[in-house]
Amino acid sequence: MTTRTILLTLLGLGLLAFLYVTFFSESTSADASVDPVRYRQELLDKRTKKDEDFRSDSDSPVPDKATFNGLSYFAPDPAYRVTARLEPFADKTQKLVVRMSDGSEEVYEKFAHAVFRLNGETCRLLIVKVDDTYSILFRDLTSGQETYGGGRYLELDPKQLTDTQAILDFNTAYNPYCAYNPGYACPLPPAENKLPVAVKAGERYTHQPETARMPDSSRK
Repeated sequence: MTTRTILLTLLGLGLLAFLYVTFFSESTSADASVDPVRYRQELLDKRTKKDEDFRSDSDSPVPDKATFNGLSYFAPDPAYRVTARLEPFADKTQKLVVRMSDGSEEVYEKFAHAVFRLNGETCRLLIVKVDDTYSILFRDLTSGQETYGGGRYLELDPKQLTDTQAILDFNTAYNPYCAYNPGYACPLPPAENKLPVAVKAGERYTHQPETARMPDSSRK
């Protein structure tokens, strides 16, 4: 093999490596880094839109829309947007029986465990799958204090989900509908999904204690 042939071969391999990184890296890695200013504004815009929907949408869980002044949130904080390592289940048919707040049950598909660092602690949460939606039902040290005692939900963006990694953005954590209206029943987080840290991100909860709430229909 001549020197010219070797150089052409190396150049070809380099080009293939460049194309792979350029076009396929998104499917093999998840990057939680964001521009703080743009990220904050995008979150605020989404929160404003949700308030508008809660105030006007016919599917809103708010009983008295006339007095609704908007949801309560923690300030946007990129530190609560983390990259998690996924531990998939070898048995893809595993199911999770989830207890509902009205005493009924639903069955979800177990997708994977997400392992990540948050506030200096190593955390592990179960991700469940319902149809094409990947979700985490969780509690943390703010539950029943600054956030809804029945737990909050976190939905994962499939575009930021790979076979080995996922982006968990706790700034998008939200309360179930039963936090605002006892006419809804909502899934309760599994016991293993209690975080050992306070997640001061996402929706807060400032309404009356949940002990007076006994949801009895539909899920949201």
